[in-house]
Amino acid sequence: MSFNKHRNLSFLTVTALLFFSSLPIHLFAQAEVMAWGNLNGIRIDGQLMEFRSTLCTPSEDWSDIRHTAKEAQYTDYERDGNLHIVTPRFDSLFFREEIEDLGRGKTRVEVGVAFRTDTVIGGAFFCLEFPKDKVASGGEIKISGNDAETINIRSESDSATSEFNGNGVSVFFLDMEVHISAENETRILVVKNSDDAPSLQVYFALIDGNAKKGQTESNTFTIQTDGKIDRAPVELTMDAENPGREFMGMGGNFRLQNANTDPQVIDYNLKNMRVAYARVEMPWMFWHQNEEDDPIAEAEAGNLHPRVDAAMRMAQRLHNIGMPVSIADWSGPDWAIDGERLWGEGQNGERGNPLVQEKINAIYKSIGDYIWYMKKHYGVEAEAFSFNESDLGINIRQTGEEHRDFIKGLGAHLAVRGLKTKLYLGDTADANGYEFTYPAMNDPETHKYISAVSFHSWRGWEDETLQQWRDISTELNIPVIIGEGSTDAAAWRYNDIFDEPTFAMHEINLYLRILDITQPQSILQWQLTADYSLLKGGGVFGNNEVELQPMQRFWNLKQLADTPENAFHLKVTNNSETITSTGFGDLSKGEYAVHVVNNGATRKATLSGIPEEIEELYLYITDQEWGMEQLENIPVQNRQATFTLNAWGFTSLFSHPVNSQ
Repeated sequence: MSFNKHRNLSFLTVTALLFFSSLPIHLFAQAEVMAWGNLNGIRIDGQLMEFRSTLCTPSEDWSDIRHTAKEAQYTDYERDGNLHIVTPRFDSLFFREEIEDLGRGKTRVEVGVAFRTDTVIGGAFFCLEFPKDKVASGGEIKISGNDAETINIRSESDSATSEFNGNGVSVFFLDMEVHISAENETRILVVKNSDDAPSLQVYFALIDGNAKKGQTESNTFTIQTDGKIDRAPVELTMDAENPGREFMGMGGNFRLQNANTDPQVIDYNLKNMRVAYARVEMPWMFWHQNEEDDPIAEAEAGNLHPRVDAAMRMAQRLHNIGMPVSIADWSGPDWAIDGERLWGEGQNGERGNPLVQEKINAIYKSIGDYIWYMKKHYGVEAEAFSFNESDLGINIRQTGEEHRDFIKGLGAHLAVRGLKTKLYLGDTADANGYEFTYPAMNDPETHKYISAVSFHSWRGWEDETLQQWRDISTELNIPVIIGEGSTDAAAWRYNDIFDEPTFAMHEINLYLRILDITQPQSILQWQLTADYSLLKGGGVFGNNEVELQPMQRFWNLKQLADTPENAFHLKVTNNSETITSTGFGDLSKGEYAVHVVNNGATRKATLSGIPEEIEELYLYITDQEWGMEQLENIPVQNRQATFTLNAWGFTSLFSHPVNSQ
């Protein structure tokens, strides 16, 4: 996507595009491929025909089945033209998967498997699982091949496993059908459960039973799907009468890791996007390497470590732009951590190192010295301090009780020194870690030292889990900060995924859900550097084929970042399961924004509850084709506006024009 794509369209061209955008469009079918090899289904006209494919291996007695899943195995992902190439592995079992879209609702999946050692297992399989709500509604399964058979999905049997030799399976639901044909006939298992949580899985054997060292097998599957496309109009309602919490705007992480490519990516993002809040690294282990040294004296004598200087200069630059800056530490110096340094998982399954409690006062002083020095010599007083993901041990490990005590101890130390810096409560590895905050939340002595409650959005996306953080912030009357925002903490290993529409749409959809449920003060993108970059080319991820340019994820984030500054969260409800929506308003200035992710087909939408003073809305769209493109102005009549939601896209309506270039 070039930066100025579609910028110079003629009036007639724009008119034609607007006309055709109101008609049902037929997007090329697209398999929704995850970086670890699973398919979530196939999109037709933007709507997902949902099923899940995995590569799996059962134990010899089938009591345990390992499926490919997020963070469940080592994997690599790359794009080669129209091919997704994924190479996950379980121990000595190596898979290779090639996925290619062939046309409307049709995808080819070629799967190979190889074993490096003799392995006692129940086999290796290509597996498909179907949504439980569709299974509950009934349907039938047809087996093709030598053992032709028809099976009722909702039979009287609570559960059943059927085995066949065949080359295809067709599954028919009320509103969707999926046909899977194998190039080579193979053993097929159909496993269904008809109890309170009905499930249906179909297994195609690649290797049936134990495997020998050096054994390789493969098969090619063609998946064809079709179903009812939901084009029903969407009703959105904005509640501008009951504003929620303040939203400063989108923020970012600026942990410097790539000296050659970070500067240009940071420059581009800061030039072309409004960034409201920043988190930078505090390289503590380089600030105070030797316990007997006075780090302030060493720094003032000209012995400041280059990495510390770079981090402080980064904080200074962001502070001078006008944004609050928090600092986070990943690793402590040897003298401050207990045991041999762990960079990954130890033998007992734990990660990271706890602090040496006997030296806790020296630790408080060392961190306080860093904050004081950055204030005096760089003019930046940190908004907040945290240990990064200390609940998981990345790379300082704390219990909830230790986290509580550290907040009280360091908080008191900083206060005595006249520093305004407070601490984040949590800053957990994902949203599932909310219980880690309970000891500190339940101790009133911590409250005066807490700046905000923070979590990272890598996992724990259920509504109920996200609501826990809103409840904590309400209980303590403090903001929520998403300290690291994105969806896959391992994605740096297979960076081709960053340029995929699926990754971009899942990320922005999650952000709108978080905004709607938790009402954070800011979401801090991981990162606005070359790590997990929103940009490609220019040497980023080793890609020198093109100049530095934005990907779909950049446009998504920029479009969201153009929300009015320091606006308040507004509830925007909708009547569709495939729509995610949220809104913001600065009532004093009469500025509003409504953001909508359409996870389905093109359809009409009507927004109600628009404040009376708004006469028109400015519509912007980001999807596979458009990069925050302004398509049309929408008139407002009787506090309502009707417009088109493009298929599988991110649409925003602003009460004022924004700079989309």
